[in-house]
Amino acid sequence: MRTLLNAVRPVLFDSLGVIVFAVLFAMQVDTLVATAAGVAVAVAVVLGAKLRGEPIAALQWISLISVLVSAAATMLTNDPRYVMGKPSVLYALVGVVMLRGGWMHRYVPPIARERMGDLLTRYGYLWAALMLVTAALNLLVAVAFTAWWPLFIGVFPLVSKLVLFAIQFAQMKLTARRMGIAQAQVGGEGAA
Repeated sequence: MRTLLNAVRPVLFDSLGVIVFAVLFAMQVDTLVATAAGVAVAVAVVLGAKLRGEPIAALQWISLISVLVSAAATMLTNDPRYVMGKPSVLYALVGVVMLRGGWMHRYVPPIARERMGDLLTRYGYLWAALMLVTAALNLLVAVAFTAWWPLFIGVFPLVSKLVLFAIQFAQMKLTARRMGIAQAQVGGEGAA
């Protein structure tokens, strides 16, 4: 379980601003409050990385920019159709950025990067495809099946990502064992 937590932590942290906004929005917190909280968290993540002297990852920038743009549009429009369509823009943006080969390498230890680079790149493209499909489905549901949108947005994005993450995690562990990469190194516990 510790290995799984070590694997998912950087991705969750990089996307924290968007996650905070989505959770608060799903809990039906006022849109402006949810947006402000998402902006605050996204800004804190980027500033924290800057203060530690770390490079700002693409997902951190996307999280910050998408929350800031969403905040401005939400405050200007306060239109529920915009709020329902907004995730499509965010998922499409993330999907396009994920089309850049090798983006996932940041999230694994160096030895796994060296030995499983092609597998990581292929999974990076699968993640991009999932984001783009989610964007299209969200727009379809928001426009054609508006009454079902809260159920869709509350279930599909999270479940689909958890399923793909579980599949990738299991395959990466199995591949690491086959390649002789020590479990501690894949989990990040013993990596230099």
